[in-house]
Amino acid sequence: MATYVIGDVHGCYDPLCRLLDTIKFSESDDRLWFTGDLVNRGPQSLDTLRFVKSLGESCITVLGNHDIHLLALHYEVRQRKDKDNTLFQVLDAYDAKELISWLQHLPIIHIENEYILVHAGIHPMWSLETIYKLKKELEPAIQSARSKNALAALYGNTEGAWSDSENFTERLLYALNCLTRMRYCDKQATPDYSCNGTPGSQPAHLVPWFEINNQAVANHTILFGHWAALGYQQHNNIYALDTGCAWGNELTALRLEDKKVFSVSSEI
Repeated sequence: MATYVIGDVHGCYDPLCRLLDTIKFSESDDRLWFTGDLVNRGPQSLDTLRFVKSLGESCITVLGNHDIHLLALHYEVRQRKDKDNTLFQVLDAYDAKELISWLQHLPIIHIENEYILVHAGIHPMWSLETIYKLKKELEPAIQSARSKNALAALYGNTEGAWSDSENFTERLLYALNCLTRMRYCDKQATPDYSCNGTPGSQPAHLVPWFEINNQAVANHTILFGHWAALGYQQHNNIYALDTGCAWGNELTALRLEDKKVFSVSSEI
């Protein structure tokens, strides 16, 4: 039995199938973890969602910002635009409600043994206690029968340094942005969402979030995607796994047991 962590698929279903052939994935024996952003940009968001959903308990995936954007479109928190055209196939599918319900019940963070699976990153000021607390608060808010109101409240930008705010909505909006959109922070650990290039291209006052020491998670391995410009990288206990398949690059899997890396070209 092996566990494979796969970076952002972004609707690249055919490369995903080739990657699973490469690793000789067995649905009965192996497990797949996905870093989120199953949909958008690539041409086969609908096929990807249907397939990953069909894997059942052999698969764990966390929500990414593009997955949340799909939820926002479904609940009309955001209006359809031409740039969302790869999501229309999902929104207009006969099984759209079933897929959307499955998607919105995915975790925002998965913590298992020494591993933390998250889409974008873990804020450098968060303790493990804070991470568990935010997970416990965020997931029911997104899954709620009132999820349209929750998504409307949680969809937007936040500024300022982290504080464990007593304002429930403010705290969750800040947390959701960090977990699904963060790349750079300033040296006071305030996220900056305007930069998405490779390290070295950012303004001098910004650093990648994982370069700010967080002793609270030093004994955990953090597995994340979101940052295609990074490609595959490993820094101490941090693994970046989005290798830009939707941009014509590769789709990558990391086998946790021996940290072996497998990749296939996009060919899309």
